[in-house]
Amino acid sequence: MVKQKLADSLRLFESGVIEEFKEAIARRPAPLSLKEALDKKPGPAIIAEIKRASPSKGEFAMHWDPVELAQIYQDNGAAALSVLTEVKYFKGDPEFIRRMRPVINLPILRKDFILEPIQVYESAAIGADALLLIVSLLELGQLRALLLLTRSLGLEALVEVHTKEEMAVALSAGARLIGINSRDLHTFRMYPDRALELAPLAPPVVTLVAASGLKTRSDIERLEAAGIKGFLIGETLVTSGDPGAKLREFMGKEK
Repeated sequence: MVKQKLADSLRLFESGVIEEFKEAIARRPAPLSLKEALDKKPGPAIIAEIKRASPSKGEFAMHWDPVELAQIYQDNGAAALSVLTEVKYFKGDPEFIRRMRPVINLPILRKDFILEPIQVYESAAIGADALLLIVSLLELGQLRALLLLTRSLGLEALVEVHTKEEMAVALSAGARLIGINSRDLHTFRMYPDRALELAPLAPPVVTLVAASGLKTRSDIERLEAAGIKGFLIGETLVTSGDPGAKLREFMGKEK
């Protein structure tokens, strides 16, 4: 997946499209703050994800129109949206964000394998407010450089970690929005207590987001007690039959 994304990024850069990206960035409205949206949300702040497929489970929510699903999430109390834009394995598309931006007034997180500066420019150009940076895929110097570029364009980065060592790297790079993923990126194995183990390592200035394996309201309550504010939920919502109702259930608002 990483090799494919590097090749795609090189082709994107060589196409000369960066000037178009810069023009689009100059025209777009000021990005919304994902961190602020999470911090200010009463109760659990859910980042509701548009997710259609995954490498481990294949296609499972191809029937949902991304814009329609985004509006359902917005109408039912999501603090922010996450949009998978990786094409081959997750069946996403950067165009999903461009299409939903005019009708969505929540922060939009672009979730992809962001490895090169051209992808940061693209993220800003299509209307994303934040992007995902995965520590295990980047050297410390790369992470710092991508964080700096992201912030210079007015965007924020959700920096994803899986281990204590990666948490230390994220903090060293200056991350203030950190996602703790309970799923191993390479084996897809789940570690249910991962967020509980890593949360105490982050200072109060950092906003923490738990990701993967969140299926019930009790999962949310257990992590809230550990100081975690944000919860990124995708598959459980899109496969529930009624994503809006499931979202309200996660927030403790079943009716």
